[in-house]
Amino acid sequence: MMDLHQEMEKIGERARSAQRRLQSADSAAKDQALRLMAEFLRRDADNLQRANRKDLRSAEEAGKDAAFIDRLRLDETRIEAMAQGLEEIAALPDPVGEITDLRYRPSGIQVGHMRAPLGVIAMIYESRPNVTADAAGLCVKSGNAVILRGGSESLHSNMAIAERLRAALGKAVLPLDLVQYVNTADREAVGVLISMDAHVDVIIPRGGKGLISRIKADATVPVIMHLDGNCHVYVDADADARKALKVVVNAKTQRLGTCNTAESLLIHKDRMEDLLLPIVAALQEKGIEVRACERSLPRLSGAVAATEEDYGTEYLAPIISLKIVDDLDAAITHINRYGSQHTESILTENYTHARRFLREVDASSVMVNASTRFADGFEYGLGAEIGISTNRLHVRGPVGLEGLTLQKWIVLGDGHIRP
Repeated sequence: MMDLHQEMEKIGERARSAQRRLQSADSAAKDQALRLMAEFLRRDADNLQRANRKDLRSAEEAGKDAAFIDRLRLDETRIEAMAQGLEEIAALPDPVGEITDLRYRPSGIQVGHMRAPLGVIAMIYESRPNVTADAAGLCVKSGNAVILRGGSESLHSNMAIAERLRAALGKAVLPLDLVQYVNTADREAVGVLISMDAHVDVIIPRGGKGLISRIKADATVPVIMHLDGNCHVYVDADADARKALKVVVNAKTQRLGTCNTAESLLIHKDRMEDLLLPIVAALQEKGIEVRACERSLPRLSGAVAATEEDYGTEYLAPIISLKIVDDLDAAITHINRYGSQHTESILTENYTHARRFLREVDASSVMVNASTRFADGFEYGLGAEIGISTNRLHVRGPVGLEGLTLQKWIVLGDGHIRP
């Protein structure tokens, strides 16, 4: 135990030292490192897949489900997506040092804001190896050091990716310890990491509810996080039928195991006659089990009765809850009660309803006539995301470069003194 604590302390000290040294690097040096990271991932794609196969075999032997295996898998397409993500981050404007809101005060001084890095970020995540590259790229570009701790199920994949990222930093003549991977499966490492106030400035967890709940309860370091993604699509009385069918099916079936997948469907009572059966049939054709409310269940074939628990559940599986609501007020009330403040969407041609939904729904992303699957850093033009935040402080929604910085006050004077 003492050895683990000491090793984690050393990792934290190295991260702090590396982050301070990074402050003297310009944007060109950081961008070069990111492009080299992309190059090294592409060059070693075969070795990355070889490491990934070890994790896949272990997951299959452990009886993990198809959604879990999908999140874990690294194929050529996903490796290329990681590389492209790094290149896109490199192409984005560097937020560090940006000065805004500069204005003169009556005293003659100028007062404004400057963006600065958060410092040392600890990224704790499960399953998805691509998070290793995304987190490293975003942190380096935004002037931060990152300590990565992935799940034991993806240990070989994550270590292989991190090795290439560190090699790229070395070739770019930046500190290797800007990116460090905690290469132990010991769960106690997480407990140490989330209490390292002296060395870690922010914790960002990505994973299942068990992991997030633990960190939320035990962390002494500030946390940027979301607990789950119970996302809703509401089909309004004034929805366009063609759009509604297309968007609902995409929001639920485009990919099942993600936090921005729709888990709950609300349909206005006036659209039961023309939209209920086609939407449910389209979902069932895609293999989705529909758990329906008592008003809709008698009209449906193959559906099962929804429980109170269903309305608040993030399934990450081929299941969706369905409820008929009387009006927009009922839809908003239901979402604000059962939602997880992640992503909510309304399908409507009514401008007033759309504006009310945007204003009154409590979520980090609120959409009109669009699939919830768009709640993603890449789709928002952030290059990549380090996570989704449902926090009310600092940052909300997909967290990209700007979300990994803070604003400090700056004052410009010319020998000014306060009388």
